[in-house]
Amino acid sequence: MTGTVSEPIAIIGMSVLFPGAHSLESYWRNLVDGHDAITDVPANRWKPVHYDPEHADRPDRVYCRRGGFVDELADFDALRFGTVPTSIPSIEPEQLLALRVAAEAIDDAGGRDALPAPDRVGVIMGRGGNGSSALVTFYLRVWMATELCNILHQLLPEVSQSQLDLIRDRINSSVEPIKREDVIGLVPNLTASRIANRLNLSGPAYTVDAACASSLIALDHGVGELLRGRLDAVVVGGVHHFHDIGYWSLFNQLRALSVRGEIRPFDASADGLLIGEGTGVVVLKRLSDALRDGHRVHAVIRGTGVSSDGRAASLFNPESAGEVDDRAYHAGRGHGGPGQGGVGRVAGRTAAHAALREPARGAGADQVRADRGGTAMGGPRRSTPRRRQRVRVRRHQRARDRRAATGRTGVEASPVAGRATASIPGYAADQRARAGPVGATRRRRSRGRRPDPRR
Repeated sequence: MTGTVSEPIAIIGMSVLFPGAHSLESYWRNLVDGHDAITDVPANRWKPVHYDPEHADRPDRVYCRRGGFVDELADFDALRFGTVPTSIPSIEPEQLLALRVAAEAIDDAGGRDALPAPDRVGVIMGRGGNGSSALVTFYLRVWMATELCNILHQLLPEVSQSQLDLIRDRINSSVEPIKREDVIGLVPNLTASRIANRLNLSGPAYTVDAACASSLIALDHGVGELLRGRLDAVVVGGVHHFHDIGYWSLFNQLRALSVRGEIRPFDASADGLLIGEGTGVVVLKRLSDALRDGHRVHAVIRGTGVSSDGRAASLFNPESAGEVDDRAYHAGRGHGGPGQGGVGRVAGRTAAHAALREPARGAGADQVRADRGGTAMGGPRRSTPRRRQRVRVRRHQRARDRRAATGRTGVEASPVAGRATASIPGYAADQRARAGPVGATRRRRSRGRRPDPRR
C-alpha cells in the first residue's frame, strides 16, 4: 500500500488506558517521571503454578511473568453507554474498554456535537489476533465436557457410558447456559461496531488485524478515508487486553520473552520483549476542517507509508534489507519529504538506520527489531515480519548518557528542539496492537507548547 498525504491531517482528540495510566495526563506524568509500570502478572490472569522457568519447555509453563497491566484502572460505566449491567460478564472486556476510551477521545475533541453528522464519522480499530478471554470461556463451555469424557473413556474404559453421560451433565450444569444475546459480545472483530453503535456513528466501522502494526494500519486507513472525502472525521485506535496463559505460552514457545524480565530498547544486551496491554484512541480530521471548526489541534499527520519485507528465508527470519528499506518512507513522505524539514532528510534517515544497526552489532546480528523491544534480528529472539510504519529513532548510547546525566530513566531529550521522546516499550511493555496511538499521544504530550499546525 503506497501513497502520500496530499492534505495534512489533524489529531483533535485523544485518550488512553495504559499500564499505570488511566488518562493522558497520568500517562505523560509517568513518562516525565520515568515511572516503571512493569509488574508481575496479576493473580487473576493465570495461576502462579504456570511460572516455572525450569520446565518452560512444557506448553503450560513459562519462564517470564513480567509485563504491563491495567487491572486496577479497567473500570466501565455501563449506565453511561446504555449497557445492561447484568450483561457485562458476557461481553468481551476489550469491547467495553475500547468504547470507554473512544468516548473519552471524542470528549477531548469537544464532544459529539463538535463532530460532523453521524454518517460522516467512521470508526477504525486495530486489534491483533482473534483470541479473547470471553471467547476462551465460550469455547470451554462448548467442548470441555465432551473432551474430558473422551479422556476418561480412554484412561478408564471400565467407566460406563451412563456414568460418562452423568459426568458430562454435571459439568455442563456447573456453567451458565449460553444466551443468544451473549454471542454478539464475544466476537472480537465487532469492537469498532460496538463503538459506532453506542456512540451513534454511522460511517464505516471495522476492525483491522495486522498483528503488532494493527493500529498503525488503522491510522493509515483513517487518513485515507479523510483524503478520499468519504468521511469528515475518523475515530482511530488500537486495543489489546488479552492475557490468558495460552497467549503467554505462545510467546514462551517462541522464546521471545525477556529472560531477565526487562526491556532494554536499542541495547546490545536486550534479551527479549515483555508483553503488555492497553487501549489508545485518536480522533482525526482534515487540518483545514479542524481549523475552520475551531478545534484544538494536538498534532498534525503529514505523511503515512506502509511496506512489507516480501520474500524471506522464513516467517521466523525476516529479510534484513526489508527492515531498513525506504519504500514506506517514500510512500509516506507527504509534507515531511526531503527539503521540508520532515523525516525525509537524508541525514535523519541515515541516523535512523545507524541506530538500528548499532545495538545489533553488539549482539552479533545484522539488524534489530524496533517493534520488539529493540532486540537483535537473527539471534535467539525472533518474531514474524509485519507491516510497519517508519519511526524516528536515535542512538541508544546517546539516550542512555542523557538519562544518566539527568538521573531519570525512560525519558530523554530529543535532538528536535522543543520535544522530548520516551522509550515506550521500556515503560509499559510491548503494546501490541496499540503502537499507533501510543506514538501519536506520546508525541503530542511531549511538546512543550502548542504547535502551529500550519507550519
